[in-house]
Amino acid sequence: MNVQTFAEWLRRQGHHIYHTDSTYWYNAGPRVLQAFPYHWLIQPDPRELRELFLRHQILALRYSTSLDAGEGMISYHVVLEDLNYSLETLRNQARNGIRRGLEKCRIEQVSFDRLAEEGWRLQQDTLERQNRLNSMKQSEWKTICLSAEGLPGFEAWAAVVDDQLAASIITCRIDDKGYVPYAQSHRDYLGLHVNNALFYTASRDILSRPGVTGIFYCLHSLDAPESVDEFKLRMGFAAKPVRQRVALHPILTPIATPSTYDMVQKKSNSPFTAKVEGMLRFYLRGKLPLENQDWPKCLEERKREILSNLQNA
Repeated sequence: MNVQTFAEWLRRQGHHIYHTDSTYWYNAGPRVLQAFPYHWLIQPDPRELRELFLRHQILALRYSTSLDAGEGMISYHVVLEDLNYSLETLRNQARNGIRRGLEKCRIEQVSFDRLAEEGWRLQQDTLERQNRLNSMKQSEWKTICLSAEGLPGFEAWAAVVDDQLAASIITCRIDDKGYVPYAQSHRDYLGLHVNNALFYTASRDILSRPGVTGIFYCLHSLDAPESVDEFKLRMGFAAKPVRQRVALHPILTPIATPSTYDMVQKKSNSPFTAKVEGMLRFYLRGKLPLENQDWPKCLEERKREILSNLQNA
């Protein structure tokens, strides 16, 4: 599967796709573009960004870039790049959780039709646990699932308990990387360790395929708490340090100030304002030198090492 197939999946959902010299983009919100493939680290030319702003009337852009880039908030990608990933490489807690999960559920691929119908209960419960219940409607979930139907490389995996979906993921592949763009589960089954069994089994299968060099799980989120990634890190996945840059249309930069951020933060009680808060936070922190930024918890212990390696590169 290539990037054009991923773009088609997004297009089927109603997104607009833009292709520039450095990457691809889709409208992740009103007049807001997100670069993809997500694992690409890019440094677009200012003229490239200016054309997106002016020609397509875009207000904000978000993309991942390298640590040595001039701007961008210290951030991370959750990835798995160990091709020898197995029970033996994991800590006892993760191993025990996987074994218990495999005893309580079966892992299988399911149809996107089934995921569209039965998976909404899982997605809704996941969003509620993350305090993001209003960020997606059931009709949007169905579109996400059914848009993958028939596209090469897209798969739906599930942990099944008593013929009920207990947890599920959507997977695909872009070039040499496996992707997991969506993962969801229901709290009623978390004590059975269904997520452990599902992520482990699917990851092992994906990594065993010819040409795959790793799996990209997710970006550091704009609006979800960092705790949503703790499970993946306990499962042996890694937080790969990157910079995430938010670039704003020149008309917005004079008002994108700490004072504006403080006002937005106080009102970030809806999906839209939560995204705006996140965009402003990434933009403002991204202007600071890396050593002066607030680092994510999963990178704090490695801060000195990362900065030292960057200086010596």
